[in-house]
Amino acid sequence: MDLVTALRWAAERYPDRMAVGGTGRRLRYAAWESRTNQLARAMAGAGARPGERVGLLLRGGEPLASLHLAVQKLGACSVPLSTRFGRDDLRHCLDDAAIRLLVVDPATADQAASAVAGRPVAVHTAAELETRAESEGDHPFPVVPAEDTISVMLYTSGTTGRPKGVPRSHRAEHTAAVAHAVQTQQRLGEVSLGVMPMFHTMGLRTLLTSIVVGGTWVAQPSFDAEESAALIAEQGVTSLYLVPTIFWSLLRTGRLGSAPALSRLAYAGAAMAPALAERLVAEVAPSAFVNHFGSTEIYTFTIGPDVAAKPGSAGRAGMFSRVRLVAPEPDAPPDALVGPGEQGQVVVSMASPEAFTGYWRRPDANARSIRDGWYYTGDLAVADEDGDLWVSGRVDDMINSGGENIYPDEIEAALVRCPSIDDVCVVGLADERWGQAVTAFVVPAPRVPPPTAARQAYAFARDVLPALKRPKRVIAIDAIPRSGVGKTLRRRLVAGEFDARGEAGG
Repeated sequence: MDLVTALRWAAERYPDRMAVGGTGRRLRYAAWESRTNQLARAMAGAGARPGERVGLLLRGGEPLASLHLAVQKLGACSVPLSTRFGRDDLRHCLDDAAIRLLVVDPATADQAASAVAGRPVAVHTAAELETRAESEGDHPFPVVPAEDTISVMLYTSGTTGRPKGVPRSHRAEHTAAVAHAVQTQQRLGEVSLGVMPMFHTMGLRTLLTSIVVGGTWVAQPSFDAEESAALIAEQGVTSLYLVPTIFWSLLRTGRLGSAPALSRLAYAGAAMAPALAERLVAEVAPSAFVNHFGSTEIYTFTIGPDVAAKPGSAGRAGMFSRVRLVAPEPDAPPDALVGPGEQGQVVVSMASPEAFTGYWRRPDANARSIRDGWYYTGDLAVADEDGDLWVSGRVDDMINSGGENIYPDEIEAALVRCPSIDDVCVVGLADERWGQAVTAFVVPAPRVPPPTAARQAYAFARDVLPALKRPKRVIAIDAIPRSGVGKTLRRRLVAGEFDARGEAGG
């Protein structure tokens, strides 16, 4: 199945059902089908051609979603680009993908102008294309893309080195959307909040799954907790698929528990502290609460189907996935399985129909990550007696302190319960005695002075953690550095890119 056919059939089934809600233009399915046909013809008139890559640098919301779908109808490859990219990373992506048409909006026009200087890239605003589309016919293109045609290329967040292009076919995108619908227990007509950025796999999955189930995608171009809470209540949102940091922000509005229709929760992108899971269960009482563990490269690794019953568990392999735990050494073969209860690296079969086929023009990255038909995720996990996985961190995040291997996740899960702090990140900082010293960076809770937050978190750690895992230092800072989709950027703290507001230990 291709995405063009998926939208067309949804429009035939539910022509008058609301397809797009939210803060901007609202569209029923028949109107959305027509609009994306017209936008595809407008882009063709602006020079886009089948098989080419079209860059989309927009904040989000309906304009970006409609343009992404229109690129599919053109038979081209959509390249949604992070609005948080600096000039150098944006230039790298433009050159790497050989983008010749870049679509922007008022919020990104200056950013784009700086990046395209001296490059053969035609820049058009979304408004220009929309004006052109008004005079175009709304009939579909006569040819639909083959399943193995590249639908989208997402660039990894670039937390280490230059962003890598991850090309994904129509088949992989549609299969991932079907898997997401089943695995997060979506119902026909589900109403989902579309706030995760579409330069990230979670944002695209929410959009495409909404089409698969004939649902309503409630668009919000960028996250604002109060606005999100209002949309959830006023537009009858039934399903949320978000990163943990956004769930924390929604809880702080005090309005999430009173949303009348909300019944399905799912998260991905980062570990969720048990304290957060417990609060969501208490306030929302969801009928479904799912932990999705996966990546841009292979959308689903494992699914934890019942977070309320088993908080923190990543569960078992998804419906289209095959997963193993192998020795954590970088060169371990895929048959080097670890024993029961032993920590291993998560590897996932490339035979999954949700998988990419390799990084764009990066044979070096392929050699590091793909071996004998298995994708090496870099994630570490342990399987419990039920066969469910518990992710214990990243190979790269491991702290070696005094010859012992320590992983930040379980320390963070303990410290986040300290009432004096709102957020925490644990890293290993260079230390003459320990090699690496376990160091906790904390964000004070409202009205708690930073030095007090650091002292109280340090004391809390001594009460709840074994000696080996207690932070040697606790440092209060204003905010934990994170990417545009909520991934913790530990390397910035390790590199000393922080301003200490208070400290304890030492």
